[in-house]
Amino acid sequence: MFLFVLGVAVGAAGTWLAGHVSVWRTPAGIAGLGGAGSEALPPGEAGESAARARRHAATAAAAAPHRRGAAGSRAEPGAERLETAPGPAGAGEGPGGAAGGGGTSRLAGLQESPAAGPARVALVIDDLGRSLEELDDLHRLGVPITYAVLPFESQTPEVVAALRRRHDEILCHLPMEPRSGGNPGPGALRAGMSPEQLRQSTLAAIAAVPGAVGVNNHMGSALSADPGSMSTILGVLAERGLYFLDSRTSAQSVGFRVATSLGVPAAERQVFLDDDPHPAAVAAEFQHLLELARTRGGAIAIGHPHAATLATLAAEVPRAQALGYRFVQVSALLEHPAAAPAPPTGR
Repeated sequence: MFLFVLGVAVGAAGTWLAGHVSVWRTPAGIAGLGGAGSEALPPGEAGESAARARRHAATAAAAAPHRRGAAGSRAEPGAERLETAPGPAGAGEGPGGAAGGGGTSRLAGLQESPAAGPARVALVIDDLGRSLEELDDLHRLGVPITYAVLPFESQTPEVVAALRRRHDEILCHLPMEPRSGGNPGPGALRAGMSPEQLRQSTLAAIAAVPGAVGVNNHMGSALSADPGSMSTILGVLAERGLYFLDSRTSAQSVGFRVATSLGVPAAERQVFLDDDPHPAAVAAEFQHLLELARTRGGAIAIGHPHAATLATLAAEVPRAQALGYRFVQVSALLEHPAAAPAPPTGR
């Protein structure tokens, strides 16, 4: 009798275990414990997953201030504070910097979707003409760079001569009056100048940078927003067969629009590399540049011969090349509008 009762008890226990333990052994049972359609993680894994999410969020939050592009101020004392400018998301021109805006940014032949060929990156180094020292560092990068030289600085002739010997692409970095009251340097074009004064000053600046194939503005938010002044300045470029790169130091810049209306080949910068000169910020802007180049097919960045910028480029350019990015001069990314019609001649 005792053995019979024991056998019944063991059988009942086995039946109970089979009906409950299987819940833990089947995917359905696991899913059921974790909630509809989700898999419950063991406590250790769940904690680590949450920690990774928090780290990623913290990293993104820390990087956000460095992605502002045109929202900060230049490192050089007395230089113009960069103003936000409307542009497509991630163009370095919108409210809050690189991620804002609703305008249009232009690159020759580039689409808003990934290009079929390699993503193209153009690097412009501004504010040259004060020293020869940084040229060797830039040439050691081994990629095409466009060099923007201020026309009336202490070593402008020597810098231009060195660049011409290497057959580099040179821009006249045309100093123009900012709204901020900063000093744009010698030979600057001013808002109060007559059209003839603007014309003669532009001609003098171009003559001081022989071999320049184009012009970009140094500062200039007070002039670049004035269609009349820009028509006079860019009319000189049209006569000389030079292109215009709008540095976009102002949200109200009309430089690109006026240039193309006059038949002047033109482009706009998308990223300022070192508006915040700290190394981490420069590196973040460089990554933003690569993102834009990948999604659009090409992008233009402006930087300066600061130590942090040169060091970041030395580290990041080879990595970008290894990933397939192709570095080009700005002239490879221009929009070439139809030539403006000649004015009618009177009889």
